[in-house]
Amino acid sequence: MMTNDARRKIEGGIFLVLFCLTIPAANWMIGHVGTFCVPNGPCVLPVAPGLMAPSGVLMIGAALVLRDLVQRRLGVEYGLAAIVAGAALSAGLAPPSLVIASATAFLLSEAADFAVYTPLARRRLVLAVLASSTIGLVVDSFVFLWLAFGSLDFLGGQIVGKAWMVLLSVPLVAYLRRRDLRLGLNPA
Repeated sequence: MMTNDARRKIEGGIFLVLFCLTIPAANWMIGHVGTFCVPNGPCVLPVAPGLMAPSGVLMIGAALVLRDLVQRRLGVEYGLAAIVAGAALSAGLAPPSLVIASATAFLLSEAADFAVYTPLARRRLVLAVLASSTIGLVVDSFVFLWLAFGSLDFLGGQIVGKAWMVLLSVPLVAYLRRRDLRLGLNPA
């Protein structure tokens, strides 16, 4: 039978790998997945009636939640390391014209997520994930659009697209919280 510490470390490793995979996935999706691909621009998809967003926003919404789960399972140090690694991956994989916008938005949004998540996580996990991810996705959307394009024209679509992924994660986060309590699995 697996010990709680081993379970925590294995799950944390899985969340860390998934977190790191969201960055190349977002970069790939933005050029290949969508209902319409702008020539020399992003592929977009509908995120709400009349609202479009670049397809990569879905992965960034997932990244915000996964970073929270990395921190919950492996600790604050791993959460901070994931932010730095994610920003480096983002800079390394972004198209040359978007490197600064991509890396800066990722770094600032994940740092904002960390700042909100950390004090809330022990007592109110689902609220911590929702609140921190919401702050993170707004920061990411605003910073990326402003630095990349000098415009906030697609802010609504960016926010809604990321929010969908956060909302879709709530059942998993709630399940993990209930299971952790049942098993006596303390966060890192």
